[in-house]
Amino acid sequence: MRTVDVRTDLVVVLGAGLAGLSAALHLLGAGRRVTVVERDAVPGGRAGRLDLGGYEFDTGPTVLTMPELVDEALGAVGDSLRDRLDLLPVEPAYRARFADGATLDVHANADAMEAEVRRFAGPREAAGYRALRRWLTELYQVERDSFIGSNFDSPLSLLTPHLAKLAALRGFGRLAPAVARFVRDERLQRVFSFQSLYAGVPPRKALAAYAVIAYMDTVAGVYHPRGGMRALPDALAAAARDAGADLRFQTPVAWLERVGGRVAAVRTTHGERIPCDAVVLTPDLPVSYRLLGHRPRRPVPITWSPSAVVLHAGVDRTWPELAHHTLFFGHAWERTFDELTRRGTLMSDPSLLVTAPPGQGMFVLAPAPNLRVGPIDWERVGPAYRDELVGVLEARGLTGFGDAIEVEHLVTPRDWAAMGLAAGTPFSAAHTFAQTGPFRPRNLVLDNVVLAGCGTTPGVGVPPVLISGRLAAQRITGSVGAGSRRPAAAPRAHTRR
Repeated sequence: MRTVDVRTDLVVVLGAGLAGLSAALHLLGAGRRVTVVERDAVPGGRAGRLDLGGYEFDTGPTVLTMPELVDEALGAVGDSLRDRLDLLPVEPAYRARFADGATLDVHANADAMEAEVRRFAGPREAAGYRALRRWLTELYQVERDSFIGSNFDSPLSLLTPHLAKLAALRGFGRLAPAVARFVRDERLQRVFSFQSLYAGVPPRKALAAYAVIAYMDTVAGVYHPRGGMRALPDALAAAARDAGADLRFQTPVAWLERVGGRVAAVRTTHGERIPCDAVVLTPDLPVSYRLLGHRPRRPVPITWSPSAVVLHAGVDRTWPELAHHTLFFGHAWERTFDELTRRGTLMSDPSLLVTAPPGQGMFVLAPAPNLRVGPIDWERVGPAYRDELVGVLEARGLTGFGDAIEVEHLVTPRDWAAMGLAAGTPFSAAHTFAQTGPFRPRNLVLDNVVLAGCGTTPGVGVPPVLISGRLAAQRITGSVGAGSRRPAAAPRAHTRR
């Protein structure tokens, strides 16, 4: 593994999102002095927050999977998840509602899920689910350390015994056919493959290796921090501060002071000069590259993931149809992905994710084309599309949803772009084959500059982003660390209902 080969006592981390905070904790645990600079007033980055009219909203991820990765980051400074967060299991993990009126609750517990699949689709599909679960588990065990949790210096880094195991598990095939080998019911296939859209690739084109996202949701279990997802970055930031980090909020970075191939200091818009031996950059890729004045050469331009329209709605009632997470699938499936990723049009038959956390406002997510694929005039289209989404949800069972809204806030790809996110997508670079593993934008970009976050290794999602912080720290400290090699442990968290 290539590392920063100069003295690295002083490290500056740009961004107090999950990647930056994870990097900071791992660096602190390795004895570095760490300064974190963040443009916003609070930690979180894309795991953001919105307070509106007495309602609290999570504006980024809405649940936590693989909480042992949080425990690992906290453990780097002698802290623990148990002492910092109160995690509540989300049960069911999510509810799927289909256009034909059928409903399926997804459980992490194998027996409960097998019984639910048997009720939903019969004994043959229940047996197929058990086989699928075993495959997902094997896939994750093979990928966990050698692919998801590793730094890559070149494609040759893949040449390990785990590569043969992954090939034997058909991990280099396509996701949709891989899932169909186990369950024939098209609705079940959707439940175990739709996750690839968050990786930016339709299931029919995504590598089967990305079924590990379904493993995280449907096997490892889903949690929600008491107080909302904002409690997670708050906890990580508090632990970093207690371990000696200098956290500077409302401190935008103006430029990086470079000496040859190294960054010697970070300059802020307040006129501060923060000397450093190494830097971790967590903004989206174009922002990081612009700060560096350096864009690594790639044979082809980066392909960006689809975006999303999000409606945050504070409502004065509840609906029994809703679980914590509810997926409302339309009739269309293949056509939907074609519209989002190739045609650049809005979904003609939307599939929507509705999140209704206890004690918080509702979150309605509609996948949408990014601004490169679909340059839609969102200032004009946004309000009309909001009304369309409300109408779709009312037609699918949320009677009176529009009238129940007391406060609301709409986020479109135009707004994501205004936040500095490339192509107006919060999901960054798509996980195509050419942007996976050693082919993804590298995290070591200059002699003493390392990237972290969803645009680099290993990718998009809360677990990968937390891992990216550790991988960035390892580039600086030169230490692989026990955390990347130990088996995943059960989450050390309170699980009170």
